[in-house]
Amino acid sequence: MSTLPEPLQHLPLPIIGAPLFIISTPKLVIAQCIAGVVGAMPALNARPASQLDEWLAEITETLAAHNRAHPGQPAAPFAINQIVHKSNDRLDHDVQMCVKYKVPIIITSLGAREEVNAAAHSYGGVVMHDIINNKFAHKAIDKGADGLVAVAAGAGGHAGVKSPFALIQEIRQWFDGPVALSGAIASGGAVLAAQAMGADFAYIGSAFIATHEARAAEAYKQAIVDSDSDDIVYSNLFTGVHGNYLASSIRAAGLDPEQLPQGEARTMNFSGEAAPKAWKDIWGCGQGIGVVDRVQSTADLVARLKREYVETRGRLLAPASA
Repeated sequence: MSTLPEPLQHLPLPIIGAPLFIISTPKLVIAQCIAGVVGAMPALNARPASQLDEWLAEITETLAAHNRAHPGQPAAPFAINQIVHKSNDRLDHDVQMCVKYKVPIIITSLGAREEVNAAAHSYGGVVMHDIINNKFAHKAIDKGADGLVAVAAGAGGHAGVKSPFALIQEIRQWFDGPVALSGAIASGGAVLAAQAMGADFAYIGSAFIATHEARAAEAYKQAIVDSDSDDIVYSNLFTGVHGNYLASSIRAAGLDPEQLPQGEARTMNFSGEAAPKAWKDIWGCGQGIGVVDRVQSTADLVARLKREYVETRGRLLAPASA
């Protein structure tokens, strides 16, 4: 295990909730943190940009009030995801808001930017950068990120193709800082397995979509409950970048999930209809959803993960019978 920076120490459970585009809002983030896992949301979910100020105030004030009322069980810290690609014309504004509220953890995606890392470090924040291979991991750390989110095969939405075994062991050959592992993790046993491989944290997204606090359509939540890994389709059609999506949402858009063309949907002819939109019409989802059997509260989901984690660890550490 790594020597962790202060915001990542003493978590009740070694879990970071993945920031979910459109779906994560203060309601979900606060529920995750109070339940004992790092809650996260993309800055871009706040629209217009001015709403980010309001949302960060709500999160920080609510969690501070919880901590005052429950000094023995403080909430986990929260994280904000920043898309640092040059196409994000809100980045400077959103980073300034994170500095204003001293957001404990920044998760950067789609590029590594030294100035974003420096901004977080100016107040003691920690930067975790998501990567899909060892080459990008080196670049992120070279540019000042504190830790990595290793996005392995099976993760929801845009995902890599590397086995988590290969990806984590390559990173751990040279990097001893904080690492979270993403990809088909939805049980407490899988959280423990991520740690056994060398990660410090499990990075869980899809299971949190099927919670009451998530800003997702009820049909989306129920589709996760009704589906398993056989219902996940890996395609580059919807954004131009390969990702994992629910087959049922692809069928609902009038497409055959088993016969998807290559390329981007926006370049296709949809008989006068608009192309289906990724995330809104085509639902991102990871391969771990086979254990999600109901829509429930975030608190109940985290309680299940904790129970499974403790039971699995106890079973593995129990002395062998004579």
